[in-house]
Amino acid sequence: MEPILIAFALAVVAWLLVVGDLVRRHRPAWHWYLTGYPVTAWRVASTWRRVALLNDLAVSRLPARTLVGHLLVKGDPVRPVAPRISFPRATRMGLTMVVRLHAGQTPATYMQAADALVHAWKVHAVRVTSPERGLVLLTATATDPLLRPGLASAPAELLSALIGALETGGAWVMNLRLVPHWLIAGATRSGKSTLLARVITQLAPQPVALVGIDCKGGMELGLFADRLSALATSRREAVAVLTALVVDMQERMSACRTAGVRSVWELPDKLRPVPVVVLVDEIAELYLSDGTRQSKAEAEQCSTLLLRLAQLGAALGLHLVVAGQRVGSDLGPGVTALRAQLGGRICHRVNDPGTAEMTLGDLNKDAVTVAQAITAQERGVAVCTGPDGGWARARSHLTPTDEAVATARKHSGMTPELPAIERALVALEGDGK
Repeated sequence: MEPILIAFALAVVAWLLVVGDLVRRHRPAWHWYLTGYPVTAWRVASTWRRVALLNDLAVSRLPARTLVGHLLVKGDPVRPVAPRISFPRATRMGLTMVVRLHAGQTPATYMQAADALVHAWKVHAVRVTSPERGLVLLTATATDPLLRPGLASAPAELLSALIGALETGGAWVMNLRLVPHWLIAGATRSGKSTLLARVITQLAPQPVALVGIDCKGGMELGLFADRLSALATSRREAVAVLTALVVDMQERMSACRTAGVRSVWELPDKLRPVPVVVLVDEIAELYLSDGTRQSKAEAEQCSTLLLRLAQLGAALGLHLVVAGQRVGSDLGPGVTALRAQLGGRICHRVNDPGTAEMTLGDLNKDAVTVAQAITAQERGVAVCTGPDGGWARARSHLTPTDEAVATARKHSGMTPELPAIERALVALEGDGK
């Protein structure tokens, strides 16, 4: 009888293991709530005091200096007390807990201890934020959600592109109505070109004009020429296109002034001009000069025109999406001024810390460190900023080139005409002949 019971018990255990593995692979959230969260919550509660002591998060209620007679005695704090924490609250693929700071503590101390918390709790990452004064929110993620991000969803809106998935599981959306201009940095094969293709794929079905500037001979954006209202493949053409856009911008200003409004979005639908999204691939090609007078003049013109569009275009339906491998002040003084106008930031893997600093440093120092930790195997992974001023790791949805090209051709009939740019390019060809 005993061998039968043992065999039955082994069969039950094997069945539970098989079911558990299936749940873990196909329903990771269920697996986390049933098995992962209870174990991790217990680990957090049982190790918190020790981790707080080892990482200087605990504070003694007694002074470190004691007066004994006329002698001042200094020493290490005795009986340190760990900060009070709330019970770990489960999220979809992690947990959160609130820490009440001791008097004199700052969130920076907890940011420095984030790696120690990761190893002590055996989780993928711990994010430290401060929702209000005196409190710190610790957000732990059990596994890397960007390994299999899935297909997030978001409501369709004008000038809004669903890029991919955030590490929180939410949708990564580039909303140009909310954040009008974007800067995308990334080394070769980091996912930058795929992200641009994704943006074009998402904007192609919308009633917007797409203008491409690709001074690498149009190798990247030329694939989507069927949906582009204009494409500049050299810096000389880029100057003509940007000049025409600035002239168009002035006409939009005049229309708004005549109607007594401050934005094209306040105009009636019949009078509102078509929104224009300018996609710049490899910003360095517009700024670098070979030393000749003509080259310097073209670079200076591009710098000035891009800056004017960035400063004035948001309320006039003109938007910039600027991408580059290297973004630094060495490209020219105009780059720093342009960067200040590009509120949306996306940083893939970069080859030098200066580019990560240039892209994210003026917004959040912690984001720079996270961006530099992206490896070559994590193609499509990036650190992006949100409209609330925060940041998050995200991964763009893989959009094959043939799929993006097919989408551009499918919606080629929606390509608006921009007569000012067409006239500028025709005149440029005439001058060249």
